[in-house]
Amino acid sequence: MSWGTELWDQFDNLEKHTQWGIDFLERYSKFVKERLDIEQNYAKQLRNLVKKYCPKRSKDEEPRFTSCLSFYSLLSELNDYAGQREVVAEEMGNRVYGELMRYSQDLKGERKHHLQEGRKAQQYLDQCWKQMENSKRKFERECREAEKAQLTYDRLDNDINATKSEVEKAKAQLYLRTHTADESKNEYAAQLQSFNSEQWKHFNNAIPHIFKNLQDMDERRTVKLGETYRSFAEAERRVIPIVSKCLDGMVSAAKAVDERRDSAIVVESFKSGFEPPGDFPFEDFSQNLSRTGSDGTISNTPKGDKERERDGGPGLRTDNKHAMSRTKNKLWLFGKKPKAPSLEDFSHLPPEQRRKKLQQKLDELNRELQKETDQRDALNKMKDVYEKNPQMGDPSSLQPKLSETNCNIQRLRSEIHKNEGSYTDDTNQEHHTPLRRPNPSQPGLPNHDPHEFDDEFDDDDPLPVIGHCKALYSFDGKKKTIQNRRIGDGWTRARKQNGEEGYIPTSYVEITIERHGKGAVTYI
Repeated sequence: MSWGTELWDQFDNLEKHTQWGIDFLERYSKFVKERLDIEQNYAKQLRNLVKKYCPKRSKDEEPRFTSCLSFYSLLSELNDYAGQREVVAEEMGNRVYGELMRYSQDLKGERKHHLQEGRKAQQYLDQCWKQMENSKRKFERECREAEKAQLTYDRLDNDINATKSEVEKAKAQLYLRTHTADESKNEYAAQLQSFNSEQWKHFNNAIPHIFKNLQDMDERRTVKLGETYRSFAEAERRVIPIVSKCLDGMVSAAKAVDERRDSAIVVESFKSGFEPPGDFPFEDFSQNLSRTGSDGTISNTPKGDKERERDGGPGLRTDNKHAMSRTKNKLWLFGKKPKAPSLEDFSHLPPEQRRKKLQQKLDELNRELQKETDQRDALNKMKDVYEKNPQMGDPSSLQPKLSETNCNIQRLRSEIHKNEGSYTDDTNQEHHTPLRRPNPSQPGLPNHDPHEFDDEFDDDDPLPVIGHCKALYSFDGKKKTIQNRRIGDGWTRARKQNGEEGYIPTSYVEITIERHGKGAVTYI
């Protein structure tokens, strides 16, 4: 269906319709702009959200729990997802919004040109019609004048009183008016024929051509809208595979959460290697009470302690100064642990944690050593090349760097040796190690001031048990628990089974370090 033939008389309506089409195109362009703004803001908010919840600590301080690692993986996938939203916004901006804005400007210019052509054709036809109307009115006017001249001539010619000159004059006037009317008639006929010809051309050639151009323009606008609708959808479709991968990554991260592994990490992170504290002994404060008879007898020991005494256990603890009932929070599982100073050899940490830190430090030092060794080897090779080919460089220029590298290697080896020693000492204490001391009759037994260590027993916080010892000489042969070995001064802090504590000569006892007491020498 052609606008030129079907809508030949609807120029004004076509003008309005084409304007509506451009307005609709621009409205859709505005919609796309707001849509891509939403995508950009969404992507920006997602990235800010990921940044807000991403860990800000160093990698060594990161939690190793699977739930945390999975959450960080989810954040990473969400960050990639935000990137795909940015891709969608970019595609919409370039392939849809930008294309629509350019096409809208072209469409406005083309529509203006076609409408101007239509107005020019209509103006020309109007001009032809005016000329035809003017000739028509002139012909009509001349005919009326000729009719008047005819009436005047007929009246004078029939009037017997009219003179001949009057009749001749009226006759000449009639001839003149008739001749003028004939000329006007011919002119009108010519103008009419010309107008009809131009009108036919206008409605059969000019207007159909112009309207055809307007129709083509409007159809192209419609096609362009359809293409941009498709591009709008394709911008989303293109990122679906990557978005699906991001979502699959989130699901995989969720599946990687392992509650048992997290529980094991908690144990690995906080296990100290010590055993829980044993039972507290009964403290009998009734020893000085009088015994009046069987009915008033106060039992010296509770049933449990009596059974232990029959089995050869120790007696009651009488040193109230060091009563085990005065304990601090660190004895208990959920007690408040005092902060320990951070030492280079990690001796402030429990045994399990100390070994892990030492191993981590050794691994780091070995990596640095390997890096420095590789750099030294590379410098030596370069030095050999310079020596063989002096034109390539001065070998002496590498000496400062070589010296610095060798110093770094020596320093790292020294640190590795020192830390390996600490690690080996800490590991060896896991095993039972019976220690024989020289005969106390030999000289060298350290002199012990009975008040020298009193300040240590003023501490209400009992040290953990790290092993057992048995007297070899003048002490009784019952076992005692070892709390602390004072390396180098000849004295060992011990606790009897009844809870009494004190220092004994190290050479008088046979010491066995228990496995559960590993690393307790760190308290020395």
